[in-house]
Amino acid sequence: MDPRRAHAAYLEVRRFGSLDGLRFLAVVPVVYHHATPRVLEGILGKGPLGVDLFFAISGFLITTLLLRERARTGTVGIAGFYGRRARRILPLYYAVLALTCVRALSLDAASPVRAHFFVSVPFYATFTSTWFVDTSVAHPILFAYAWSLAVEEQFYAVWPHVARRGPLVAAVVALGFLGVDLAGGRVLSGLPLAIVSSLRPPLVLGAFAACVLHTERGFGWAIRLVGSRVAAPLVLGAVVFSLATSHVSLLATQVLLVLLVVACVVREDSGLAKVLCFRPVRHVGEVSYGIYMLHLAAIFVAKKVVSSEVASGAAVFAIALPLSVALATLSHRYFESRFLGQK
Repeated sequence: MDPRRAHAAYLEVRRFGSLDGLRFLAVVPVVYHHATPRVLEGILGKGPLGVDLFFAISGFLITTLLLRERARTGTVGIAGFYGRRARRILPLYYAVLALTCVRALSLDAASPVRAHFFVSVPFYATFTSTWFVDTSVAHPILFAYAWSLAVEEQFYAVWPHVARRGPLVAAVVALGFLGVDLAGGRVLSGLPLAIVSSLRPPLVLGAFAACVLHTERGFGWAIRLVGSRVAAPLVLGAVVFSLATSHVSLLATQVLLVLLVVACVVREDSGLAKVLCFRPVRHVGEVSYGIYMLHLAAIFVAKKVVSSEVASGAAVFAIALPLSVALATLSHRYFESRFLGQK
């Protein structure tokens, strides 16, 4: 593969075909994790890492779009970025938050779950839940899964201002953010959570990867590392191995997730492309945001359908996943698309 021609082809790609397939791999484990009644051992208990794959994809894709806009126009339109981000995220987010308010009102007036939720609503509404919502309580927390949206929105409140300075500056800042996150989590125990909560390693590493791939030299390094067709399957195998063993650190697994994203975008015909671009898989990825926002409602319904005698996580999951996909598909077609200009 000629690095220069490959990089030129990469810069011309308007939609990375495998990313929706990777979103499938991200959202399905999250649904399974929340469908299970207890934390599972081994690889079956690693569902929350699906969120890390979401972060890696988001950091890479958003940064790529920002850098390409800068290369095309000479700058990054901050207002336009936030407008697009708002149209994509906010309508469904606030609709689900409103429905959760209705659910909370249906609980007993003395319920600590209800009281905790309504105290937390202002923080959910402003994407500051990772800073101010008390997660140490013993009871279930309504809308707790919105923490990941808070992380992303906090990061993207700052990142476009960094990306507009160019790939080199953005790459250095991303590595600095990673250092702050690692230091904040390991040695700076008194560091305010507000500083580090939005600097999750897979998010900033995904952004860093986009900066590297944007330059011809960096892209050349990448294709030498993961540019063969077998690279993506091999990296996916390494991810599975890291999840199946307790001997691989969380950071190493997160690095592998970012490397998986890179291996799937440096060439459109990667060894995973046919699977990741399979139409049903791509569809789940296309509506994965809706699945993430609506899957707890589907799990609630599934638990009502499945009798208590057979209410295993697998049985609940078997009902909740297709129901989540159906709800997300309807939401995307008849609700979200109105804000995205697709109807």
